[in-house]
Amino acid sequence: MHPEKKQILKHYEKSILWLEQLSHVADKQWRSPIQQGKWTVAEVIGHLIPWDEFVLHERIPFLFSKEQLPKGPNVEQMNAEAASSSRLQSMEQTLQALLIIRRLLLDALARLPDELWQQSFKIGHSELTLYSYFSGLVEHDLHHFSQVQNVIGEIEWR
Repeated sequence: MHPEKKQILKHYEKSILWLEQLSHVADKQWRSPIQQGKWTVAEVIGHLIPWDEFVLHERIPFLFSKEQLPKGPNVEQMNAEAASSSRLQSMEQTLQALLIIRRLLLDALARLPDELWQQSFKIGHSELTLYSYFSGLVEHDLHHFSQVQNVIGEIEWR
């Protein structure tokens, strides 16, 4: 397996294990803001769902095809809608939705042939590889996982 592919897959595998552990968090922590005036843990975790869905359905199938990439979503609107949904849902509903889509995304990434990880593609005017694209998503995860970790404390990201 290509080393860059292996690194990205490892992140997604570890993220699934960590997210599964969040089901043991008290509701008070789940509904606590990551900082004063910021989103709650529920909202931070919940906003990952539509992004994983977007990558799975609107990016991966098109990255190496002749078809034009679908237009990206309105970031603020998508995040606001996801945060709103997460406020209304139970912790179990939010976590299950994220775990389902995250597992599907991991499976889709695992099925991508190794040779594609070195091939470049364009999004807009940016030339990327799968590794550079998914490294950005990993950084996004790590940023938010760190914020959540600061609130919940006992479930360590590794």
